[in-house]
Amino acid sequence: MLESITELLGLFTSAFMSSTVAPGGSEVVLILLINQGHYPVGQLLFIATFGNTLGAMTTWGLGALAAKKIPIATLLPVNQQKALSIIRKNGVWTLLFTWLPVLGDALCFAGGWLKLSFWPALFMITLGKLVRYFAIAWVFN
Repeated sequence: MLESITELLGLFTSAFMSSTVAPGGSEVVLILLINQGHYPVGQLLFIATFGNTLGAMTTWGLGALAAKKIPIATLLPVNQQKALSIIRKNGVWTLLFTWLPVLGDALCFAGGWLKLSFWPALFMITLGKLVRYFAIAWVFN
């Protein structure tokens, strides 16, 4: 029982950390747990998606806070400036790609910075991350 909780908490933590500026390997953890066969794949997908989305929305929130303190986008690092221009051009749909390594974090931050509406942002981020984890589960199951 304790081992199960630890493994699932490890997946959640890895997914959360992977979706912030900290490096993580949630895909590897997901694949390992799928291959163990101890948990329903749907449960693992839910936990990974929930953790990864929560981390992304934390980054989105930091972007929204930063916009209040530093309204000049030119103070951002180059990758976040690029993310701002992409989101300005394509809007909330861009947040479907927050699962991408490196650029995804910048997209989340930029979405918050640009004050994209919370609920559509949450939906697009969740959908993108769920599809990514589903594809990983499908390939490795």
